Amino acid sequence: MNETDSNFSCYHPSVVEYRYFGVTWGIIVSLVGTVGNIMTILAYALDKKLQTRFNLLIINLSLADILYCTFLQPFSVDAYLHLYWRSGTTFCRIFGMLLFVSNSVSILNLCLIAVSRYILISNNKLFDKIFSRLGVFLIILTTWVIGFSSFAPLWNVFVLVPKVCTCSFHRIKGRPYTTILMAFYFVIGLSCVGIFYLLIHRKVKSAAKALDQYKLKTPMTAKGHVAGINSTATGKYQEMDSGVDTAASSEVISEHIPSNKSSSQSAFTSHSTDQEKPGPKSLPQPKDSGSDFKKVTRMCFVVFIFFVVSYIPFLLLNIFDAKNKAPQILHMIAANLTWLNSCINPILYAAMNRQFRDAYKKVLFLATGKIRRT
Repeated sequence: MNETDSNFSCYHPSVVEYRYFGVTWGIIVSLVGTVGNIMTILAYALDKKLQTRFNLLIINLSLADILYCTFLQPFSVDAYLHLYWRSGTTFCRIFGMLLFVSNSVSILNLCLIAVSRYILISNNKLFDKIFSRLGVFLIILTTWVIGFSSFAPLWNVFVLVPKVCTCSFHRIKGRPYTTILMAFYFVIGLSCVGIFYLLIHRKVKSAAKALDQYKLKTPMTAKGHVAGINSTATGKYQEMDSGVDTAASSEVISEHIPSNKSSSQSAFTSHSTDQEKPGPKSLPQPKDSGSDFKKVTRMCFVVFIFFVVSYIPFLLLNIFDAKNKAPQILHMIAANLTWLNSCINPILYAAMNRQFRDAYKKVLFLATGKIRRT
């Protein structure tokens, strides 16, 4: 074996049998991730109830996953099957850069999802300014610009890493820049996501407590007053959460989030105002949007948890095995677990969100109908 061959070989006797599991798992990830994320984009395009500003961030997350599942994963499968990178030096560098761009965009999206939901419940007027329709498009574009700008400088240090049989940056040659990037995305970035979800939890818990106290203070208040509270909360979160598990019709779902001025008329801020301006009793009210907000936030938090869980073994192994003493098969298993992140999200959307679930059914119905007609 000459020097060039050795640079692209990841052969080791301990992984000869394991590679077949890696190949099988890689094919499953590629198929499930490609189909699931394409269905998510089609569902968004076909269902107007899903076409919200918040769901644009979900679509961007799907695009990052498609980049990996559809375009990169097949090359990983090929490398595992042959225990050899057959696509050459240039594409190895392209693969490595796109791999980390996909990961960085995913992390930035998770941050944006958590931040946007916190701003929505803490200052919806600020939310309107930042996350306008144009603002969301610019933010999404910025995530990709940041992703490419972060990893393009590493072009010359992307090589095949034999212990994971994948093209990545060279562990030594890329320092200290690679260390800074990993700390920024995986430590600071994911920590910020966790902090914002904690703040959201505290905010929602505080609001629920305030509502309970209001109800206790006004036991003889007409039901219309309470309906007025729910109506205000619903208006506040409706556009953001129109893709949640709700019975509200598309006519009810508004593209506008009321300003803080209207929100301040609720019982949370003024008990006397509510007594003077009782909520309308005759108008039909959608399901409590406070509950809907919690459902979507819970779904997003679970997506975040799966991302963290899929990467923790790989990150910890690379931190504590600086001298590469751990068996290659252990590194491969940890790397294979990270693949889960790129295909699991559509499954979570279907399991935890009725609107996405119904939209997926619609996509499948249209697809099968078209196949039958051909």
